[in-house]
Amino acid sequence: MKLKPYPKYRDSGLPWLLEIPAHWEEKRAKFFFREVDERSETGTEELLSVSHLTGVTPRSEKNVTMFQAESYVGHKLCHAGELVINTMWAWMAALGVANQTGIVSPSYGVYRPLDGQTFAPNYLDHLLRTNSYVSEYFCRSTGIRASRLRLYPDDFLDILIARPPREEQETMVAYLRAEDRRIARLIRTKQQLIELLNEQKQAIIHRAVTCGLDPDAPTRPTGLDWLPEVPEHWEVKPLKQVAAVRLSGVDKHSLEGEQNILLCNYTDVYNNDFIDCGIDFMPATATEAEIEAFTLKAGDVLITKDSEAADDIAVPALVREDLNDVLCGYHLALVRPVASSVSEEYLFRVFSEVSISRQFHVAATGVTRFGISKQDIKNALVLLPPLGEQGEICRWIVDEVEMVDAAVQRARREINLIREYRTRLVSDVVTGKLDVRGTELPEPVAGDKEAGIIPNGIESLVTEELSDTEEAFNADL
Repeated sequence: MKLKPYPKYRDSGLPWLLEIPAHWEEKRAKFFFREVDERSETGTEELLSVSHLTGVTPRSEKNVTMFQAESYVGHKLCHAGELVINTMWAWMAALGVANQTGIVSPSYGVYRPLDGQTFAPNYLDHLLRTNSYVSEYFCRSTGIRASRLRLYPDDFLDILIARPPREEQETMVAYLRAEDRRIARLIRTKQQLIELLNEQKQAIIHRAVTCGLDPDAPTRPTGLDWLPEVPEHWEVKPLKQVAAVRLSGVDKHSLEGEQNILLCNYTDVYNNDFIDCGIDFMPATATEAEIEAFTLKAGDVLITKDSEAADDIAVPALVREDLNDVLCGYHLALVRPVASSVSEEYLFRVFSEVSISRQFHVAATGVTRFGISKQDIKNALVLLPPLGEQGEICRWIVDEVEMVDAAVQRARREINLIREYRTRLVSDVVTGKLDVRGTELPEPVAGDKEAGIIPNGIESLVTEELSDTEEAFNADL
C-alpha cells in the first residue's frame, strides 16, 4: 500500500520542522518533561549505554571494552519511559527513551515525562533522533566542536516537540515495527550473500597461496598440522625473516607540541583491502619519532593486533601508495616486507588466507579484548614460492576475485541504500509527512524474533557493529 500525506497541514512556525498535520499540537519540551537527578547509592543497577544507533540499551549488550569505572556509586538513575540525553553528543543523536531502570553517566541529562500517557516511548525515541531534531540540537548546543558541544537542559526544554494523538503514535510504532521486520530480512539476505561470496573468495586465495597454480607440481611434507604439505620448491619461513614488524602506539589524541598528521585506524584496515588517499583518515597529532616509524609507505601491510574477538586478529590491508602525512594507528601493526624475499601483494594475500591467519588467532590472548604480541607476529610461518611465482599467483587471484569483489561491493551498497530508506521512512512517518492510519500491517514471518531480527522491538533494526565513535559516547562513564 502506497503511503500518502495527511489531508491537511499547518505551518509549525519552525524552519527545521516545517509543516505538521493540522490536528497535531506542538509545545516546548518543558511542558512535557522535567529534568530529574536521582543518584545510585550502590552503583549495582544495570549500566546503560546511550547510542546514536540504538538509543538506550544495556551496556552489557555492547562490545564496549574501554572506560570501565571502578565504581558507579553516584551515577544517575533513570527509569523506564524516561528520556536520556548524552549532553556532549546530542548533536550526534546520542539519546533515547529507556525501557528499563538503570544507571547512566552523571553528565547525562535524564528527563521524566510529566504525563506518562502523552507519548508512546518508541514514538518519542524515533522522533527525537530524526535529522530535523538533531539539527536543532546542534544549533542549540554550546562549546567548541573539537572539545564537544553540549546541549544543556534549559536549551533542550526550550525545543518544540510535535505531539500526535496517543492512538496515532501507537499506529506509527506498529507500522514501523512491521517495516523493520521486512527491512531487516532484506538486510540479512544481503549479508548472507556477502558471507557466501567471501567464502568463495577465501577458497580462491587458499588454493593459490597454499598449493600454487600448478596442480601437478610435486609436494613435500611440512610437519605442520594446519598445512601437511606444500609444493616441493616452496620455502616455509618465520615472518621475521622476510619482513619487519612494528606495533603502533599512535593514538587518536591531539596534543600541543606535536605535529599534525592523519591517522589510519583499525576500522580503515578492517573495512578495506587496500589503503590509499581515497580513505577519509582522521586528524590527530604525533611526535617526530612516531612519524619516522609509522608513516605509511607503498607496500606496507597493516594488520589488526587488538580486537574484541580473536578471529579478528591479523586482518590485513595493503598500502598502495606512499602516504607521507598518514600514520599507522593504535590497535594496528605495520609489517614492511623485504623486497628481495617477498612481494608486498603476495604477503597481503598470505595474511588473508584462513589456515595461515589461524596462527595469529591461536596466539592471541585476552578475555573481553584480545591482542597479539610482536614476537608472535614475527614467529608466524609464511609460505614462500619464488618471487616470480608470487607475482603470477597474485595476478591469478586478482583475476579470479574481481567478479566476487564487485558482487560484494554491490551488496554492501544495496544494504546502505536500504538503511537510508529506513531512516527516511522513520523520519517521514513520525514527523507527519506520511499518513499510516488505516494501513494494513503484515503478520510477522515465522522465525523473525527467534532469528534475532527484532529482539527489542522497533529500535532493533540490524545495524553495523559498534563503532569507535559509539565507544567515545561512553567515554565519561
